[in-house]
Amino acid sequence: MSKPGSPRHIDTLLREAVELQQNGALAEAETAYREILALRPRHFDALQLLGALALQAKRYEEGVEWLMRALEVDARQAAVHSNLAFALNALGRHDAALAAANRALALKSGFVDALNNRGVALAGADRPGEALATFDKLLAAKPDFPEAWSNRSCALRDLGLAEDALASCDKALALRPNYAEAWSNRANALSDLNRPLDAQASYERALAASSTFVDAWNNLGLTFVDLNRHADALACYERALALSPDSAETHWNRALCLLQTGDLAAGFAEYEWRWQRKRIAPSRRAFDAPLWLGDASLEGKTVLLHAEQGLGDTLQFCRYAALVAKQGARVVLEVQPELARLLTGLEGVAALVTAGEPLPAFDYHCPLLSLPLAMRTVIATIPADTPYLFAEAQASAQWRARIEAAVPNEALKVGLVWAGGHRPHVAELRKNDARRSLDIERLAPIIEVPGVQWFSLQKGEKAVQQLSAMRERHEAARRIIDWTDELSDFADTAALVDNLDLVISVDTSTAHLAGAMNKPVWILNRLDTCWRWMLEREDTPWYPSARLFRQPALGDWDSVIERITHALAARAEKR
Repeated sequence: MSKPGSPRHIDTLLREAVELQQNGALAEAETAYREILALRPRHFDALQLLGALALQAKRYEEGVEWLMRALEVDARQAAVHSNLAFALNALGRHDAALAAANRALALKSGFVDALNNRGVALAGADRPGEALATFDKLLAAKPDFPEAWSNRSCALRDLGLAEDALASCDKALALRPNYAEAWSNRANALSDLNRPLDAQASYERALAASSTFVDAWNNLGLTFVDLNRHADALACYERALALSPDSAETHWNRALCLLQTGDLAAGFAEYEWRWQRKRIAPSRRAFDAPLWLGDASLEGKTVLLHAEQGLGDTLQFCRYAALVAKQGARVVLEVQPELARLLTGLEGVAALVTAGEPLPAFDYHCPLLSLPLAMRTVIATIPADTPYLFAEAQASAQWRARIEAAVPNEALKVGLVWAGGHRPHVAELRKNDARRSLDIERLAPIIEVPGVQWFSLQKGEKAVQQLSAMRERHEAARRIIDWTDELSDFADTAALVDNLDLVISVDTSTAHLAGAMNKPVWILNRLDTCWRWMLEREDTPWYPSARLFRQPALGDWDSVIERITHALAARAEKR
């Protein structure tokens, strides 16, 4: 019998622990590893194997600690550096994971596990091109590596190559048919391709392989939203949260779904989880003054209300400044530069600050999109008194004179916006931007309605190119007036919009501008609608002058355009 603490005794314990770990008896294996470390705290194998066990049990923080301790004993082991990279990726610490993977590769060139972890780190660090090159290098050396094919699909999606991502997942599944992550990634690619029924089937295959797969439950919920099955989506989010109560992405998706269904109280409460999301967390502001969410008196206090997210969000939620002021607060409003001139003089605002300028002293702060929660907003209490934004009188008069000189009085004057912002660097926003936007060519039936004088409100070089190309093919498009190069900010746009009879727009900031000015606005709305437009209704309690033209099925713009064409023809004829 070996003496306790002797090399032979420790070797026996180590063999037993490894065998237990290989057979899935993780608790017993962990006990054995810890017994070894109690006898020899710097035993390399016990440290690194305990680290690997922690990763196997998805205790990633603990795994990092054990692996780091192992590397303090021996930093020359490529496999340990690679495992550390894996753990750091799982924790979202992609820069550190990349460094660990690179150390592994410096020790062992071409090490496929390290290449795989390096690719994941690069993708997580928003470097998809480099990630793809890393996966391709790995697969050239070892084409039968299913994890690499599956992970490669994520990089391809980030590059906007959904068809290629789908094919990469199919390669992974040919090698491992019950690979849950590959089925889920395949479903993600199908969702990008606007194939929700196929995506649903792939997510369900993922969940059949791993019923505790939180991301698959979460993303299946998103697919049910694409299928207009919001109750089923909420049920999926509940399943995901039962497995992972602190999943910020699931809370976020649940918030959007609740808001879509009109449950504003619960939805805005969940919406606060946005600050835990990887994409949004870096933009969270840190102030010495406390956050105000309606839980303290504002009488005699100064409150900073600050813009977040997009221009349309600021245009929609700046209306709350007046309500905050009515609680006895002095309101300081910080907004994006493009909106500063327009929002000067907004009711309830004592001081307007352009983002980037020094802030005055304040007692509390609140992000604009937290104000509905602070004000306990429900549908019946949405502050919908419009207009609350106004064009500058002199600028409006100048546009009026110019339009009167160029356009017959009997023509219906209509502004047109056919695309939202393009944010290709963020996968979820890229998909939303693609779904809400059109090429102007799709709008030819609307543009050809007689009795209408069109004004382009679509800014940007791409818009100019699209309009120029359309004018070569459609005579009606040649009559579209484009003065957008003279619109330097939203105050200029408001002055032009003030002289129009109607704005027709996709779901973007100009639609919010028109609604806030109480200008008639028709919004082309995708099926997987932004939460603020809710479901099934043609109006919106946020903007009394707005009318929604909704897709009946995902991607079906033709029926939307047909309905708008008929409605516009009737309006022009009536005029």
